[in-house]
Amino acid sequence: MIRICILGDIGSGKSFVARSFGYPVFNADDEVSKLYQKEKKVFIKLRKKLPDYIFSFPIKKKEISKAILSNNLNLKKIIKIVHPEIQNKMKLFIKKNKNKKMVILDIPLLLENKINDKKDILIFVQSKKLEILKRLKKRENFNSKILKKFKNIQLPLDYKKNKSHFIIKNDFTKKSLKKSIKLILSKILK
Repeated sequence: MIRICILGDIGSGKSFVARSFGYPVFNADDEVSKLYQKEKKVFIKLRKKLPDYIFSFPIKKKEISKAILSNNLNLKKIIKIVHPEIQNKMKLFIKKNKNKKMVILDIPLLLENKINDKKDILIFVQSKKLEILKRLKKRENFNSKILKKFKNIQLPLDYKKNKSHFIIKNDFTKKSLKKSIKLILSKILK
């Protein structure tokens, strides 16, 4: 099985690119949302570590945001609880799709958490800063302070770009994206 890992800046269109490959996608952000909505044990752990912020199940994003904004240590506490759960979900996803030719891993902190494999094919999604900001501002829970905190725990974009095997310049049009993906797949699957 070929594992393609999508890297890039927050809001660069990684999920859009990942879905466009046409293979099973593991989207870590979606999985985190599901944890907050469906996993009572995650709620119990978070409630215990952050009793001043986490009050009810399912966990509300507002509560998580307040915790992150009020104290730098809170983000670390959340990560310690959430990331092992996401890694388990990723392992289950890979096991479930073991007979597929290819899977796409859309995991924002893939390199930071050292969960990539040496054989993984890394693809960096590059987008214009203005386009990214425009897209981020459209998001329902956009908060520039939270965005900054998340950027602070990520490796520099240049590092990720240099580590990547391929770069997709995402202009958010399906036509140019399909062309880029087709070219990459022709090199991977030859």
